[in-house]
Amino acid sequence: MPEIEKINKISEFEDKSLLIVDDDNPFRERLARAMEKKGFLVSQAEGVKIGIDSVKSKKPAFAVVDLRLNDGNGLEVVKEIQKNNSNSRVVMLTGYGNIPTAVLAIKEGAIDYLSKPADADDVEKALLADPNKKAAPPENPMSADRVKWEHIHRVFELCNRNVSETARRLKMHRRTLQRILSKRSPK
Repeated sequence: MPEIEKINKISEFEDKSLLIVDDDNPFRERLARAMEKKGFLVSQAEGVKIGIDSVKSKKPAFAVVDLRLNDGNGLEVVKEIQKNNSNSRVVMLTGYGNIPTAVLAIKEGAIDYLSKPADADDVEKALLADPNKKAAPPENPMSADRVKWEHIHRVFELCNRNVSETARRLKMHRRTLQRILSKRSPK
């Protein structure tokens, strides 16, 4: 029988410091309040520069970092965290979930990668999971339609919202792409 994943409790950790780096102020504030209620000592940053400065002064044991920030890439913050405290547990967040960025985040030192919107329970579970155990499958994974929609929008953003260039790279007709882009995201 496979070993059941044991989730640690924050009370089992000596250092409970958590840095949340996200430029979405309402989301960051909500997550910070929820994580404080769970027992973390939370500090916040809204960009790469402030996040790196905070890492240098506080050396957090835990971090939740958004991949895309207004002033740069959240991977820069992850690199700084790993340089200052290699035992830190970092979770990357992004609205554009895709495999290459997940792999890059893990290579830089993140222990997990969550797609937005992630709730506080998902974040806590990712931060406190035993790194030597295999993660449990998600309760509500994205549907195949949602994954396809996310991928198309990610390529669209990477092509600077150029429909013709995106259609060419995805090898699809431009009008088909326009119809997909005009629809809401599937559940």
